[in-house]
Amino acid sequence: MEKNNSKLIRAWAFYDWANSAYPLVITTAIFPIFYQSMTSRELANGEVSELVDFFGFTFINTELYSYVLSFSFLVVSALSPLLSGIADYTDSKLRFMKFFCYLGAFSCGMLFFFDPNHIELSMLFVCLASVGFWSSLVFYNAYLPEIADVHLHDKVSAKGFAYGYLGSSILLIGILAVIMLIDKSLTKYAFVAVALWWAGFAQVTYAALPTHVFEEKPKEDRVLWKGYQELRKVWNELSDQPNLKKYLTSFFVYSMGVQTVMLMAVLFAKKEIDWQGQGDAGLIISVLIIQFVAIGGAFLFSKMSALLGNLKVLGVALLIWVIVCLVAYFISAPMHFYGLAGVVGLVMGGIQALSRSTYSKMLPETRDHASYFSFYDVLEKLGIVVGTFSFGLMEGLTESMRSSALVIMVYFIAGLGLLFLVKSTDSIKPVGKSKIQA
Repeated sequence: MEKNNSKLIRAWAFYDWANSAYPLVITTAIFPIFYQSMTSRELANGEVSELVDFFGFTFINTELYSYVLSFSFLVVSALSPLLSGIADYTDSKLRFMKFFCYLGAFSCGMLFFFDPNHIELSMLFVCLASVGFWSSLVFYNAYLPEIADVHLHDKVSAKGFAYGYLGSSILLIGILAVIMLIDKSLTKYAFVAVALWWAGFAQVTYAALPTHVFEEKPKEDRVLWKGYQELRKVWNELSDQPNLKKYLTSFFVYSMGVQTVMLMAVLFAKKEIDWQGQGDAGLIISVLIIQFVAIGGAFLFSKMSALLGNLKVLGVALLIWVIVCLVAYFISAPMHFYGLAGVVGLVMGGIQALSRSTYSKMLPETRDHASYFSFYDVLEKLGIVVGTFSFGLMEGLTESMRSSALVIMVYFIAGLGLLFLVKSTDSIKPVGKSKIQA
């Protein structure tokens, strides 16, 4: 396989174009609104019930949604080290990448048949779509060092990021045009569109990526448990790196809030904001605001870090997150939520980019960066497990998503407090114009 081949790199990056339809359409924009509507029913007295029966237990619909997402990330967290070991030490990355891609795409397509009367089966496909998406990324990312030299990784990653943003936006705009201009009842066809888009455009990538990379297969006894062994090795090495360990502790805590906000923001808005007859159009506008502002936010925070340093700017971002959660508890007007969505987009794009680049600058001198980033990714996923589960649990206990917002606020406050314990070192250099966030 020829490294740094522009045609191969474009084909690899095109998988972002294919799979980014899932996080935008399924987890952020369209399906959460559809799910909320499908699992709510009007009672004889005119009141609306949001309770669902799931394997004999009764949950609030959005509470159940939080638990299912939490479980899917738990599965991914458990599988990731195993999958990473297979990706690194066997010659079957493409086969596994295809499997999880098709699992995710098929599950998205099956959401067309979502039926609250068969909620257990319906939520199974919600879970499998999440597992398929995140697991396929393990193998997708594993190809990067094999198609490009290290000095091109940032540029190649940025290309994938750009493809993903553009492709998913085009699909979402097309879906919105059909739903809003033709018939709202066509919403469920959006899930079929995502399935076809994801699996279909992925063929561009599969046609170019090599089936075999290594000249000979590694020893079989090193395959299955290698990923877990690497994570344990990183954990043991952290005892000699107290500053990095403090940073990862802070990152784990505030990660409980960051992705949980993104996953649950639309459902929060659907329930807690008085849209005054605007219907779902107002919700979609808020999603698009977050999408577009997030791109500018990543660059803004990058420039701020060049002036102030990474840790200070991360502290500013976490302080803004605390304010966002506090404001969310009180607001109910659409215009207030639009403003809040703009702020969420700003810090969402900024904190994700800066968190990863700060971590990369704190790593010790080692050739084993892949293991350290695998540890980072698993830590992030476990944070999402805790965040989404506690979000749903608090709603179940209080019957209000506003109280869930306060729980998330506590995570940001704790993460900010832990960040103060991290010492600035010479290795923490300004991000400047680096594109590592891509």
